[in-house]
Amino acid sequence: MKDEWVYEVDEDDRIIGQRTRADVHRLGLRHRSVHILVFNHLEQILLQKRSHSKDINPGLWDTSAAGHVDWGESYDECALRELGEELGIESPSPPRFLFKLPASAETGWEFIQVYRVVHSGTLRLDPREIDECRWFDTNELDSWVHDSGIGLTPSFRLIWLRYRNRRP
Repeated sequence: MKDEWVYEVDEDDRIIGQRTRADVHRLGLRHRSVHILVFNHLEQILLQKRSHSKDINPGLWDTSAAGHVDWGESYDECALRELGEELGIESPSPPRFLFKLPASAETGWEFIQVYRVVHSGTLRLDPREIDECRWFDTNELDSWVHDSGIGLTPSFRLIWLRYRNRRP
């Protein structure tokens, strides 16, 4: 796998420079990512089980789609790209922005912009990224997150708690 070039950013998410994905993770540097919550018409949420070949959080359940913001790309452009690459969801416009999490140890030093999209059509999963996907009822997921969070990525747990506690 070729290394991705990403933004290194400061504590206010201002661009410092360009780094490789491997470097920002190895050195614990702040950088940018997106996470997209995909819901269906029944208001169930789609979670992906990360491929066991992934270098970070292999085999854990995570947001519907997620990824690093590549050098030269915006958060919105990244959200569209990740939906297409990981799930085969094509859209002419970015999903709806929900909120942004600050970079911290719990997020892997990523500033995370979180989006929401409704999709009830077919999915085309990228097997290099995803071992499986499953639709969850929100109450079932609430119980899972609150009872143990076992099997969930740390960033998804933060995102879900923030999503469920946000004000309209």
